[in-house]
Amino acid sequence: MTVRAVTTTSARRPAAAPGRPRRGGGSPRAEQLLTRADAELVAAQFSAEPWEQFGHAHLAGLRAAAAVVAARGTPAGRGAPRTAWGMLEVVAPELADAARYFADGAALRSAVDAGRFDQVDAVRAERTLEAAEDLVDAARAVVAGAEAMERAS
Repeated sequence: MTVRAVTTTSARRPAAAPGRPRRGGGSPRAEQLLTRADAELVAAQFSAEPWEQFGHAHLAGLRAAAAVVAARGTPAGRGAPRTAWGMLEVVAPELADAARYFADGAALRSAVDAGRFDQVDAVRAERTLEAAEDLVDAARAVVAGAEAMERAS
């Protein structure tokens, strides 16, 4: 029986060996995602309502996670994680704490998206904004490091 790595992110890049990340195909996409993360942070900082601040901050974290995955490569193979947070833990273990924090907030973001605004208080919104700012900064450093390694090789 032959096991094949299946991935849906790009037909142009070959799949990696099972359980190993595929190499990112450059970083323009990562830079674009970091720019969008920055925009979400600005929106969060100027949001008047806690639920709105939380939503923008969580999306900033999601964009930052996607930038790291774009820079380092998407995990492939049977059993590879399917969420951005799971992929982030695999390709950037140094960001595992942030990945878990935002994964824990995913259900809350879904509730807010469904209109359950009372689920978020000001303290949670502020903590999420601080975590998103930290993750965006860390993601920017990871992407810059990936670019430097790609230039060196």
